[in-house]
Amino acid sequence: MDIRNTEPRPSRRGFLALAAATGAATALGGLPAFAASAAPRRPTGSPLLSGDAAAKNQLWWQAPGSASSMIEQGLPVGNGRLGALASNDPARELLMITDATLWTGGLNDTLQSDGQFPYGRDDFGSLTLLATLTVDIPGHDLGTVDNYRRTLDLAQGLVTAAYDVAGVGYRRQVFASRPDDAIVLHFSQQGRGAYTGTVSLAGTHGESTAVDPAGRYASFGAAFTNGLRYGAAVTAYSTTGTISVTGTSISFTGCRELTVVVSGGTNYAPDAAAGFRDPAVDPERLARTKVLAAARESARDLLHTHVADFRPAFEQFAIDLGTSSAAQRELDTWERARARWRDNVPDPEFEAAYLQFGRYLLISGSRGSLPIGLQGPWLDGNDPDWMGDYHTDVNIQMTYWLADRAGLSDSFDAFADYCLAQLPAWTDVTQRLFNSPTNRFRNSSGRIAGWAVAFSTNPYGGSGWWWHPSGNAWLCQNLFEHYEYTQDRAYLAKVYPLLKGAVEFWETRLVTTTVTDASGASREVLVADSDWSAEHGPQDARGNTYSQELVWNLFENFHTASRVLGRDGGYAETIDKLRQRLYLPVVSPTTGWLQEWMSPDNLGETTHRHLSPLIGLFPGDRIRPDDSTSKEILAGATALLTARGMNSFGWANAWRSLCWARLKDAEKAYQLIVNNLKPSTNGSNGTAMNLFDIYETNPGRGIFQIDANLGTPAAVIEMLVCSRPGHVELLPALPAAWAAAGSVSGVGVRGGFTVDLSWRDGTVTQARLTSVGGRSTTLVAGGATRRITLRPGESVTVRGL
Repeated sequence: MDIRNTEPRPSRRGFLALAAATGAATALGGLPAFAASAAPRRPTGSPLLSGDAAAKNQLWWQAPGSASSMIEQGLPVGNGRLGALASNDPARELLMITDATLWTGGLNDTLQSDGQFPYGRDDFGSLTLLATLTVDIPGHDLGTVDNYRRTLDLAQGLVTAAYDVAGVGYRRQVFASRPDDAIVLHFSQQGRGAYTGTVSLAGTHGESTAVDPAGRYASFGAAFTNGLRYGAAVTAYSTTGTISVTGTSISFTGCRELTVVVSGGTNYAPDAAAGFRDPAVDPERLARTKVLAAARESARDLLHTHVADFRPAFEQFAIDLGTSSAAQRELDTWERARARWRDNVPDPEFEAAYLQFGRYLLISGSRGSLPIGLQGPWLDGNDPDWMGDYHTDVNIQMTYWLADRAGLSDSFDAFADYCLAQLPAWTDVTQRLFNSPTNRFRNSSGRIAGWAVAFSTNPYGGSGWWWHPSGNAWLCQNLFEHYEYTQDRAYLAKVYPLLKGAVEFWETRLVTTTVTDASGASREVLVADSDWSAEHGPQDARGNTYSQELVWNLFENFHTASRVLGRDGGYAETIDKLRQRLYLPVVSPTTGWLQEWMSPDNLGETTHRHLSPLIGLFPGDRIRPDDSTSKEILAGATALLTARGMNSFGWANAWRSLCWARLKDAEKAYQLIVNNLKPSTNGSNGTAMNLFDIYETNPGRGIFQIDANLGTPAAVIEMLVCSRPGHVELLPALPAAWAAAGSVSGVGVRGGFTVDLSWRDGTVTQARLTSVGGRSTTLVAGGATRRITLRPGESVTVRGL
């Protein structure tokens, strides 16, 4: 084993010089809102990739999206707050635009008779669609078009459609710029062609669109009954032809090139004390200001500014899973997905592209606003399933498992800032309502402290559906793991109140019971009060494995946080003593499985989608395939995972894949990834034409849930690199499909490192470990073990593993 120290390397959280040139970096801080901002700095040179370089991270299709199937066929763009699905129809470009903060509902703090929360679009609320934008171009009907092709450039955050009409080449680009806080459409052509048509902006809640008499813009504004104000505006400009107003639309005539800019937002503010509103913000006026400011710039400068902001985030990570065949490369993205499933032949480049598509969605949906919910900022109407909310029993957690693993630590900030903004309301509602006598999950001790949530949460501090007592511990697991990856003490201090509040809640919730072990000896243990093992089985079971594992992890993480920050040392010791008394699951003598409940019997559905009792295997790591876990517990966990099956859907497959990766069963982990790549037809489980994950809720009806698009890539990375503080293993679950040769760079490692590695014939050939704050860890590869010690910023390269 050859080890070579090299020069200090910049922090993973730092942007590349490209981003610094635009002033695009955003510090970890309070959650921004739709607000006025200074004009962004423009790059002095072109940040655009060459054609060959860009092609390495492009998806492409030979047909536009249908207006009636935008969820399955529209291509997503987003600036972290504002998202859109683009149809790329030559004659009628359609954008369906969502602002992540456009929510109905509110605090929702009046319980139903059963002590649970209402869960409707008016009381709890729902994410809704902000606007639709159409660009009509007569004479460009699909039947008159030749050589149509549209691409999604993952590395540059850019959708492009190109086609020919009567020998003239037409091209349009769509992108969502974070620096300019707007979505831009640029239409160009090569030859003697021109564009004539109309631009129309429409709200989706019955608003009336008004136009500026001077023809500069069209806009609308309104307010929900909950007091949230919102608005949107669009403008169009060209250096040729004419721009005018016709009715409520903007008309363009004889334009050899055309640029359309649209923006919008709400007066949402991440401040519970202000009722989550900023009364000083006039969203319609602000939207007009933003589009007119952007329109003072050339389309080229808008594009360059966007790409200079987007590329640095994307380029923090790269992956090569092997070489696909020439025949596979010739297929468009949809045909490639269909061929992968039909022929059952590995397509490593396509599988790597799916991972990068997940990273693209995280960059586009999670920067500077609310976190990604069940659909992210990509809706096709005002009635998303489950309100497009934040589900706290795997969905939002899975959404953010990818961030630190895949070089996107900054995308995690939206999740952390959301939790912090909600904390005052969560605490208030918990302490007023959790111990309601009709709440079947109430604390039997009669005591209450800290905070809790329900299975669903909204951006107004509100909870919906049933109370979810273990949800706070699971949210905190994600929050603390981000610290483990980054070693950012300032961040840890920031989220410490969340950790402590959850611990205080559980200190009041645990109850004492007596258990008898296999030898007949009895002992007192602490167990969680009556709860549900999400989402099946009895609703009044004490000590279910789901809760016990999460609380064990919460208490351990709090103890570490207390030590690192030098806070609450005495209290942390008290909590650690409680942790040592927690009941931990055993293997059922009846089923041979790790028990899900404190019963040898299976009290739920054998093949249930949730893996709640396996949370100690993943995302936890108390259960792991080494000497720290007894063979009996490991065998029980494996048997339970086997019983859950391999044929589920989306996020459930992704979670299964992650668990099999932890157990080092590469082929099962890989098969579950392949299962998620199965083409969805008529709403069946699998991948849609645009690669969105589809979940079949009823026969013939499929819905989009984004968590699988982010959880499946996390599983790919977990197969290549598995880490915990003080330990990182390379290629723990490398499947035969990727074994010939490959590489990955920028992978986050818990303990404060990143790792780049390459392999051939299933063996690591070289690894480079870089400290982003970590000091020491043990590197494991192919049975070889080496202790590595570095200073922050230093790197070491290891060869000959």
